[in-house]
Formats: sequence, C-alpha cells, structure tokens
Amino acid sequence: MGPKQRYASTIKAWPVEERPRERLLAHGPAALTTAELVAILLRTGTGGQSAVELARSLLEKTGGLRELDRKGVEELQEAKGLGLAKIAQLKAALELGRRLMAEEKKVLGAVTSSKEVYEWLRPQMQTLTKEVFKVLLLNGSNEIMESVTASEGSLTESPVYLRDLVNLANRHQAAALIVAHNHPSGNPRPSPTDKSLTEELVLMGRLLKIGVLDHVIIGDNRYYSFADEGLIEQYAAAFDGRRTR
Repeated sequence: MGPKQRYASTIKAWPVEERPRERLLAHGPAALTTAELVAILLRTGTGGQSAVELARSLLEKTGGLRELDRKGVEELQEAKGLGLAKIAQLKAALELGRRLMAEEKKVLGAVTSSKEVYEWLRPQMQTLTKEVFKVLLLNGSNEIMESVTASEGSLTESPVYLRDLVNLANRHQAAALIVAHNHPSGNPRPSPTDKSLTEELVLMGRLLKIGVLDHVIIGDNRYYSFADEGLIEQYAAAFDGRRTR
C-alpha cells in the first residue's frame, strides 16, 4: 500500500452554508471574519490550502490588514501562494476602502474638528512608508470640496511650496484649507520645518484672505493639530499685530 495522499482542502468541498461567498450573500459581509473576506478576494488556495487557510496564514505572517497594506508588491510576492493577480486584487480592495471613506466624508458635510480630519485621513495615510502632504480645500461652510495630494517625499520629508498651495486654493476657489501630512516614524510631533511652513502658510493666507484652519500631522494611532495647540491662532495674531503697528 502506497503512502497516504493528502486530500486537497478546497472551499468547494465545504457545505454550501459554510462557504465564505455564500455566507456573505446570505448574511452580509459583517458576518464574515477578516480571513474569510480576504479569502473571497484570493478566490483560490494553493498547495493543499483552501483560500481561507491561505488568507489566515497571510494575515498572521504580515500582522494584519494594516501591515498587509503597507507591503509592496515585491514583498507580497515572497508569500507562498500569492501571484500578481491575487496581489492586484488585494491592493485594489484596500484602495477602494480608502476611497469609500473619502466619499463618505463629502456626504457628511462640514469639517468641525481636527479629530474629524484625522479620522478621515488616517486610513489613507497611516500606513504610508513615505511622507505625503495633502490639502483639503473647503468652501465657505467648511465642507470639503476636494482632497489633493500636494507632494510625495521620502521617509523623513515631503517638500511642499507655498505657491503650489495658494494655486490649488485659487484654482478650486476655496474659501479655506486644511493641510495634513503623515510621519512614517509614527511620532506626530512637528519638526522645526513643519512649524515654519505652517507659520508661513498662515501668514500667506491672511494676506490673500484664504483661511488656514489647521495643519494635522498623522502618526501611529495619534495625531498633532496646530489648531488644537493654539499655534494657528498665535501665528495669525502675530501677523495682525505687525500690520497694525
């Protein structure tokens, strides 16, 4: 008698009511685990593993969805069972999630606090491995008209120029703006460059009658707000004081 053969573990062999896709259609996506949702994207397993087992293994090795999102294509190709098609499907799904949150914010209306800005931008920016500088362009009611990436930089800096920010505001006829960028290190404390840029932007805004409401720095599950720290008001007051002398 020859060696025992391992039966392939395929989702098709499962009872219909236990298959992730069928359960999602019957009960909604909230009824599935993260691994089962990822398995639907992967569609098939590999090497005797079902798609769910492959998804569970992938999440365990990467440390969860956030770390999975951080990894580039080359890194993901090192995982057994992940080809370019599967990687593309995963990346597309994660990006769609971010874009959904962006659209939801537009529906919700006006921005009222730095916490709202952070909660909206965190899914888009917290997992980035390089600094990205974004501008939220607002109308007179502080509703977001557009979110624009002004620059992309390196691990430690993202060069941005005041004239570019002013041009963006003028092009979209924005009444005010909020700027934000991430710190891949996870520590949102502002650098001297962050402070000088924010001060110059506030001064420019006062001259051109464009409101600069905040500069939010996004870190690892935390953020820094220039407005909350009183610095936006301080910079504006210093400018107004110089003009009245």
